[in-house]
Amino acid sequence: MPTALELGAEVFSADRIAARVEELGAEINAHYLTGDLIVLGLLKGSFIFLGDLVRNIPRPLQVDFLVASSYGSGRSTSGDVRLLYDPETGLRGKHILLVEDIVDSGNTLNRLVRLLRGREPRSLEICALLHKRIARSLELEPRFVGFNAPPLFLVGYGLDHAEDYRHLPFIASLEAPKE
Repeated sequence: MPTALELGAEVFSADRIAARVEELGAEINAHYLTGDLIVLGLLKGSFIFLGDLVRNIPRPLQVDFLVASSYGSGRSTSGDVRLLYDPETGLRGKHILLVEDIVDSGNTLNRLVRLLRGREPRSLEICALLHKRIARSLELEPRFVGFNAPPLFLVGYGLDHAEDYRHLPFIASLEAPKE
């Protein structure tokens, strides 16, 4: 029987996250002065971050989603990226901001960047709440980053382990219980 996992230390508090999301909204707003902006959230992990982020961008924008999977129920990426939902919104000639919860191996992000570039957007940028800075090579480095993340398995504020812990208002590490 697998060992149950427990929450470890709080890494980013709810207040610290809220303050940084507000700053990111201002940075994004200053970057996109003209043109149509589509904010694409990568589900499921980005949904809380994306909701808070778009409320902090005081300009017209559209929201859509992508669903990709590379983890399953494990604590490390499988390396196999599957696109489960592809937006029907037309992307050609529009600014696309891909919103990601965490940049880890970069496998999912690289596949999505190639797919989105093929749709001929006016521009393509990435906003990541967390960046572990461990990806060997990224097709596109995130322009907007909330926090550099420690090399831990993190949960909360949309990040999960086997669909649990997404609801937490803070981000914490996940650990095996101490014997």
